Amino acid sequence: MSDQELKNIALLIDADNTTPKGIDPVLTVMAELGQVNIKRAYGNFAKNNLQNWDKITHKYGIRPQQQFDLTAGKNATDMAMTIDAIDLLYQGKVDGFGIMSSDSDFTPLVTRLRQDGLIVYGFGSTKKTPAAFKSACTRFIDIDALIKGASDENEAPKDKAAQGKSVIDEELIELLGNAWKAAMRDEQGYASLSEVGNIAGNRSSFDVRNYGFKRLSDMFDAIDQFDVKRSSNGAITVKRLR
Repeated sequence: MSDQELKNIALLIDADNTTPKGIDPVLTVMAELGQVNIKRAYGNFAKNNLQNWDKITHKYGIRPQQQFDLTAGKNATDMAMTIDAIDLLYQGKVDGFGIMSSDSDFTPLVTRLRQDGLIVYGFGSTKKTPAAFKSACTRFIDIDALIKGASDENEAPKDKAAQGKSVIDEELIELLGNAWKAAMRDEQGYASLSEVGNIAGNRSSFDVRNYGFKRLSDMFDAIDQFDVKRSSNGAITVKRLR
């Protein structure tokens, strides 16, 4: 199922393992998949550390799913969220999911949803989220980067480019380089930017927003190892230089 065909999207939020500050930018990202008609947050909202969710759920039309801690050491929140996701899957009510959590326990759920051809976007803290969960998602997006990006909207473009460039590492360059090698290239060695991006996305949970960029072209512009060429018809191609 392509992104263009997606219509009804569900956003399931593990309130115990994420922050309400990320709701607005997450919903903005989810809009690229379709209409987020199902929004549910799971947790024991009687706890003091979840009290900030009260105003957020009303503001964004999120349905709070209260889960009391029935037994010490057992997470009823994870179980309820997983059951609801599987119910939605088998009812055929959604075309894609967003999972807000940094908890690796949701890795089997994400894997199961993707086996049925659904796109699953994961939102969590890169520092806290295990690699298994990130890799299982169609896209994993660092929620801290989204929050920071939303607060830096008025920053000068050159400053934002410099900031994004500072977080580009060898692992990312290798990923993009391998994607460029796998793409179809012309006689001069240039490949379609969109094809390179699609290949990189298929090989990992790569997303440019994790590096402080809004567009793939902006990221390649900031990487010295690639040359970016723009044609008069608007097509963008890239070439690995070194």
